[in-house]
Amino acid sequence: MIPVTGYTGANVAVLGLGRSGLATARALREGGAIPVCWDDNPAARETAEGEGFTCQNLLKQGAFDDIACLIVSPGIPHLYPEPNPVVAAALAARVPVDNDIGLFFRSFATREWENYDVTPKVVAVTGSNGKSTTSALIHHVLDQASRRTQLAGNIGRGVLDIEPAEDGEVVVLELSSYQTDLARHLTPDIAVFSNLSPDHLDRHGGMGGYFAAKRRLFAEGGPDRAIVGVDEMEGQFLANQLSMGPADDRVIPISVERKLTGPGWQVFAKKGFLSEYRKGRQAGSIDLRAIKGLPGEHNRQNACAAYAVCRALGLAPRVIEAGFASFGGLPHRSQIVAEAGGVTYVNDSKATNVDAASKALKAFKKIRWICGGLEKEGGLGDLPDHAGEVIKAYVIGREAAGFAMQLKGVEAEVCTTMDIAVARAVEDAQDGEVVLLAPAAASFDQYNSFERRGEDFVRLVKELVGGS
Repeated sequence: MIPVTGYTGANVAVLGLGRSGLATARALREGGAIPVCWDDNPAARETAEGEGFTCQNLLKQGAFDDIACLIVSPGIPHLYPEPNPVVAAALAARVPVDNDIGLFFRSFATREWENYDVTPKVVAVTGSNGKSTTSALIHHVLDQASRRTQLAGNIGRGVLDIEPAEDGEVVVLELSSYQTDLARHLTPDIAVFSNLSPDHLDRHGGMGGYFAAKRRLFAEGGPDRAIVGVDEMEGQFLANQLSMGPADDRVIPISVERKLTGPGWQVFAKKGFLSEYRKGRQAGSIDLRAIKGLPGEHNRQNACAAYAVCRALGLAPRVIEAGFASFGGLPHRSQIVAEAGGVTYVNDSKATNVDAASKALKAFKKIRWICGGLEKEGGLGDLPDHAGEVIKAYVIGREAAGFAMQLKGVEAEVCTTMDIAVARAVEDAQDGEVVLLAPAAASFDQYNSFERRGEDFVRLVKELVGGS
C-alpha cells in the first residue's frame, strides 16, 4: 500500500467504493487522513463500513464544510456529459477534486529513496488502443530481465494498492483518459502516447476534450522521456509540442506506417521488422513476425512503444527481444484460445470500438468474424472497408439485425447470442481459417464487461472444440 501524504488529520471524502475507491480509502487512512466515504450502492457502503470506514451522504447540506478534498473514482463523471451531483456540490463548495492517480503521484516518492542506489521510476502508458498490452509487455520484459517491477492502474492492481518502491524498481501504469483527465499530480519519468481514435466522447465533450485528457499526462507531468505514436495527427502535434527540434531525443516517435528518419531517436516497424534508429544510424532491430503473443500490425505498435520504453530504461535490444519472445499476450486481446482441425480461435473481446476491431481484422487471414453488441457513438463508420479477409460475419447483440445491415459487402448472419454465433462459426470453419471475436462494440447490452463476454466465448469454444 502507498500511504497518502499531505492530509494527516484532515477529512477526505471518497466518492465511489469499488476496487479503486476502497483502496484509496485504505491508503488515506494509512497516511493519517480521515476518509469520509459515499457510494449510491448500499452494498458498497456496507462493505466499506465493514472495514471501519465512515459513510456519509455527501449531498446533505453542509456535507463539505470540513472536507479537505474529494477523491472521485474513475467511472464517475466530473464534467461531461454533466457532473455527478456530489462532484457538483464539491465544486460549488470550492473543495479540490482529485483521484487516486493524483494521490499516487504526490505520495509515491519517500525520504527512503535518498538511500537508494538507483531512484525508482514510473512509466505511464495512455492512448486509445493497446494500453494494456503495451503496459503488460513492458512489465514482462523488465521482469524477465530481473528488474524489480510492478504493474498497476487500469490493469492489475489499483495504484495505491501496490507496495512502496524498492531500490531501482520500475512501476508501470496503464492510465485511461478517465484517470488522466482529473489527476491534480501527474509526474511520470517516462510517458507513452500510443494512438488516438474516437472513444468515450460523451465523457470528454468531444474529440478535442478526449485528446486533451490524454495530453495532460505530458503537459502537466513533464516526463523525462516521451514515447509518442505519430501515425495520427494528434500524435504528431503532441510530439512537436514536446520537442525542441529533430535531434531532441527526449521525445521518441514511433510508427507502424512509415520509416522514421532524422538525427533524433525513433522506433518504427515495417513488414514485421522493428527498427531503432539513433542519430541517423540503426541501433537495434527485432523480427516480430514469429512472436506468437504479438500478432498483427496493432501489436507491432505496442511492441515499438514497449521497446522504446525498455531502451530508455537501459535494456539491451537482445534482452528486449528475449522478453518479447516469451510474452504470452493478454486475455481478451488477440488471445489465441484454441487451435483445432486447422482452425485458430481468437478472443479479442477488448476490441470494443471500431478502430480496435479494424486492427484485429487486419491481423489475421480468412476470418469468420463474431461481432456486435452495444454500438458506440458514430456507428461502424468505415469498419466494413477493413473486412477484406472476412469470409462471413456472425452478429450478436440485442440490435444484431441493425448491426448486420451496416456490414455492407460482408456476408452476415444474425445470431443474436454468443452461443449461437460460436456454434455456427465452428460448424462453418475450415482448415486454415480463423474464428475471431472482435465485437467493435461495447458489451453492456448482454454482458457486464468485455471480460465476461470474452470468457463466454472462450468457454463455448472449449466446449465445442477443446483447447488449452
